[in-house]
Amino acid sequence: MPLNFSDQSVPTILLIAASRGLGLAMAADFLKKGWKVVGTVREGSGRTKLHDLADEFKDRLEIEQLDICEQSQVTALHERLSGRTFEMLFVNAGITNNEKDTIGEVTTDDFIRVMITNSLCPMRVVESLQDLVTATGLIGVMSSGQGSVANNLTGMREVYRGSKAALNQFMRSFAARNADSSRAMVLMAPGWVRTELGGPDAHLSIEESVPNLVNTLLKKQGNPGLEYLDYLGRTVPW
Repeated sequence: MPLNFSDQSVPTILLIAASRGLGLAMAADFLKKGWKVVGTVREGSGRTKLHDLADEFKDRLEIEQLDICEQSQVTALHERLSGRTFEMLFVNAGITNNEKDTIGEVTTDDFIRVMITNSLCPMRVVESLQDLVTATGLIGVMSSGQGSVANNLTGMREVYRGSKAALNQFMRSFAARNADSSRAMVLMAPGWVRTELGGPDAHLSIEESVPNLVNTLLKKQGNPGLEYLDYLGRTVPW
């Protein structure tokens, strides 16, 4: 059963993909800051650390099931949440492939899998759930500094880079189509973080990235328009 989120004085974030890594840490940080969180996990994932967090914050954390690449599930989530409003929608999703595979070497199946998961599906979620966000709320998507075309001086992770660059372009199109909106919009680059996706050699711990990332999102609230920002609030070149 859904929790009672009727207290409109407490802001709420709809956090897509919150079962582990950056998403889980974001959920925890928003809860610590007094927010309510509706976080999603994939169907069949069993008990996750988000469920453990829900035990600690029974009155402020609600868990929904969602696979962002199943549009029928996105539609069903919208129906379940119909009539509710959120101050923030943040889509945290991403996969990668073998970082050494160049664009000439990657299999077609791997290319399609990464591009669909990292660029198409997050934007479908934004398009489908945007009307749940308050008129002055924030819509954010987890991008990456590796999505910056200008900053690509080394190659590597080519398909991942391309998928995040595509995500950035699609989000810019979304912002252009909604140029009159009073909502804030963010493409977030969290830094290279030691998660399952980032790997053990990444420069930042979750504790170094996520609290700053959340603070950046909170500072962006109330400032309409799209920005491509890193976890410290610095502008990332497109």
